[in-house]
Amino acid sequence: MKKIMIVLVSGCMLLACNSSSSNNQDSVDSAQNVNDSTNVVSNNTSDFATEAASGGMMEVKLGQLAQQKAQNPRVKDFGAMMVKDHSQANDELKAIAARQNIALPDSMSNDKQQNVQKLSDKTGKDFDKAYMDMMVDDHKEDIDKFKDAAQNVQDTAVKAFASKTLPILQKHLDSAQAIQQALK
Repeated sequence: MKKIMIVLVSGCMLLACNSSSSNNQDSVDSAQNVNDSTNVVSNNTSDFATEAASGGMMEVKLGQLAQQKAQNPRVKDFGAMMVKDHSQANDELKAIAARQNIALPDSMSNDKQQNVQKLSDKTGKDFDKAYMDMMVDDHKEDIDKFKDAAQNVQDTAVKAFASKTLPILQKHLDSAQAIQQALK
């Protein structure tokens, strides 16, 4: 009887673990699913907002990491700028999303979390180079997404946010490229 109970309990625990891991959905996907089911705003609006929120959270986290781990003072200063500017943009996006009933993720997407983890494992000059390389690539992608949103999103508040944020992202890219060149 004891062996049967142990087998039953073990089986139930295994089933519970398997079902919870299959429900471990990416936070951005979860927010997008909520937005899709409510149909409050168009898909391109909510998709842009959820991705921008996730990216903004990553920029803040990586900026904090740069302030702690960077060896080069310019990289540390760039990290501080990322924390300040992206925290401000994140707060603005949250306010817009609340007014427009857009669900935003409460954490970074899985791929953004992996980017943070990759950089967390680096130190010194290796960290500085990897961080600045990532910032250049990420800001190029962000600028493309924000330009697209500024032109194609239907929601006027989200469209205005994208337009207003573009020059800041361009400034970040320009700074990141200058620091990246100086590190070579």
